Amino acid sequence: PYTPRTNGKAERFSQTLFREWTYAMAFQNSEERNRWLPRYLAIDNRLRQHSAIGWRSPQQRLVELLR
Repeated sequence: PYTPRTNGKAERFSQTLFREWTYAMAFQNSEERNRWLPRYLAIDNRLRQHSAIGWRSPQQRLVELLR
């Protein structure tokens, strides 16, 4: 924690979150946007392929590491 590498990963996740969730859809209000957060995180962790981990989802990569 508190290393530049860790902070960079957190900053990158924040950028992605804002681009793909916060500003990607027009929400009626903050409550509606907040209701979508668990859905977005589920998609991001289970389905969305990340280039940094070889175009696999984080869930796929975790399963590989636990084998």
